[in-house]
Amino acid sequence: MTSFLLEVGTEELPAGFVVDAIAQWQERIPSSLAESDIAYSSLRVMGTPRRLAVLIEGLPPRQADRVLEVKGPAVTAAFVGGDPQGAPTKAAEGFARSRGVAVSDLYIQETDKGNFVFARQFLPGRATPELLMEWAPQWIVGLEGKRLMRWGSGELRFSRPIRWLVCLWDDTVLPIALEGLRGDRHTCGHRVLHPQLLSVTAAGTYLSQLREAKVLVDGEERRRLIVTQVAGLAELMESQPEIPEQLLEEITYLVEYPTAVVGEFEREFLHLPAAVIKTEMVAHQRYVPLYAKGQRDRLLPYFITISNGDPEKSKLIAAGNGRVIRARLADGQFFYHADRQQSLADFLPALAKVTFQEHLGSVGARVQRLRAIAPQVVAAIPNLHLDATAWQDLDRAAELCKADLVSQMVKEFPELQGIMGEEYARCSGEPEAVAVAIREHYQPRFANDELPRSPLGSILAIAERLDSVVGILGLGIQPTGSSDPFALRRAATGVLQIAWDSGYDLNLTQLLPQVADCFGTLLTESQPSLLSNLHRWFRQRCETLLLDRAIDYDLVDAVLGIDDPEYLAWGLGAVGQLRDRALFLQSCRQNGTLGSIYEVINRASRLAIQGEDVTTMDVAALVPRDRPQEPAEQALYDALCQLPPQPTYPQLLTAIQQLAPLLATFFDAVLVMAEDPQVRRDRLLLLGLIRRYSRLLADFSCIRGQ
Repeated sequence: MTSFLLEVGTEELPAGFVVDAIAQWQERIPSSLAESDIAYSSLRVMGTPRRLAVLIEGLPPRQADRVLEVKGPAVTAAFVGGDPQGAPTKAAEGFARSRGVAVSDLYIQETDKGNFVFARQFLPGRATPELLMEWAPQWIVGLEGKRLMRWGSGELRFSRPIRWLVCLWDDTVLPIALEGLRGDRHTCGHRVLHPQLLSVTAAGTYLSQLREAKVLVDGEERRRLIVTQVAGLAELMESQPEIPEQLLEEITYLVEYPTAVVGEFEREFLHLPAAVIKTEMVAHQRYVPLYAKGQRDRLLPYFITISNGDPEKSKLIAAGNGRVIRARLADGQFFYHADRQQSLADFLPALAKVTFQEHLGSVGARVQRLRAIAPQVVAAIPNLHLDATAWQDLDRAAELCKADLVSQMVKEFPELQGIMGEEYARCSGEPEAVAVAIREHYQPRFANDELPRSPLGSILAIAERLDSVVGILGLGIQPTGSSDPFALRRAATGVLQIAWDSGYDLNLTQLLPQVADCFGTLLTESQPSLLSNLHRWFRQRCETLLLDRAIDYDLVDAVLGIDDPEYLAWGLGAVGQLRDRALFLQSCRQNGTLGSIYEVINRASRLAIQGEDVTTMDVAALVPRDRPQEPAEQALYDALCQLPPQPTYPQLLTAIQQLAPLLATFFDAVLVMAEDPQVRRDRLLLLGLIRRYSRLLADFSCIRGQ
């Protein structure tokens, strides 16, 4: 068994591209090998700022011989008159020729689409190095990313210019070619610590040789070293570090040989809000903040930076980083003091000069919409009640929630929007609930971010997201593929997450047209078309969230409906119950109760569709008591009369369980589609009532068994 190495050497790559490229290769390279039936013992995709590499071990010298069964034309097209005993047509002859077999070697096989001719094609195995030489350039040019560039006179687009290629089959060079470069065994060590060229002896010695050249190619190894070094320095400083996962990933792929270094800044800057200091350190400089031990709210005037330079020059590196952060904090201090010369409300007039979206007006106009939408959100949540003070605070929070966008601090550091609004609201003497809501209405900002905790923050966050979703979709702007410049998917998902997390039974069906009305004549989509699109949009987001919660796909369809706008609108009318129904159904499937009822209820639902729509749960109003004649029909009728009118989910399930055997007997004993029109109508109405009742829990026609 043999090892293969491919290394693409580049100028410094963005950390994000390295992470994405590794993920793409981890998917595509195993797929290439699997498609050609090439086994291997291990496959590692790695990267640093200057290189992407894949090391595959345990490869066979040759691909195994293969026999492929290839489908050709249908029998009706392959033989004259569609008769297998007849003469072959040009279609059959051409197919046989393309596969290198005689027409007489074709054989017929039945498929789910009819009978087709097939050919067995023998493919002799190729040498594995030969295949790898074909694939390697494809793996490289197939990498996708943002802002790819061309350089020199070539046509290849890549994140940064490619400077060398290493391609080895054990110790043998595979001379792949790409943009004037040829595969070789020469690579580069660390730019500072080992600037000399390095000759890789063999694929199996790659990692150890690069390690000697001060390059840790494996990102996981660098990550572990960074965590260990940061923890050790923090312990020496009698402090505790805060290293968010996103920051850790970024600095891991910004260095080839990490060295943790402690820097410091003047204590006078600690008077700034902690969020300002952390944003400067983490978002702009990629520093790790340090806190006093056991006091996560007390920042220290120190930080840890991860250097990619010479460890012996750590003091010089620390001093340089200290100068940078001092300058940034001095700017922050100036903006902070300047902004506080006026109240937060004094910023409001300037919002009229800031465009939200060219067709939807200014941010100032948006604020007025939020003030109108927020009370409608409250009205659409039947299990939420606000007192008079809360109503006043909600309107004030809606009025001020965007005011900090025109402050000097947020103009310089947009990441602080909402955070500075909360700070400036407190400084201006606004109620605490208002200040908190201003910050929380931006949450969640990203995947796995915290959700709003206060009622006002939750209401305002829902209002703000609905303003975006309804407004942008109302202009006919639809996100496509991965392109979602207005983050509408995240906004709609946030609405559902907030409602579910807060326990709010939000009525989106009621709320969405009210939000659309707040735009007046600005929207170009007709309201029926817009609402239909919005319902589908929120259905997709519900589906994604429920599947993420390990709800089976058919149970997700059962609570949302399939191509059933009326049922979807009913479900969106109580999104909290929608989530609860899905969770309840999943538990019923796991304990076996769902399997005992779904088939007979499903049968009833399918038949009921052939009758009239049932709009009442009053059995006698549908079918007079004296009309059912058959015993099984009468027993079912009597059971329907006993159904609880507003059941809980367990009561609803119990009622359906009790109906199931009576319904099974009913199907065995009577003919639903009787010749007598009145009898047929009555029986379909009884089934329609069962369908309507069971749909309080789920559309059972969507459930696919156990």
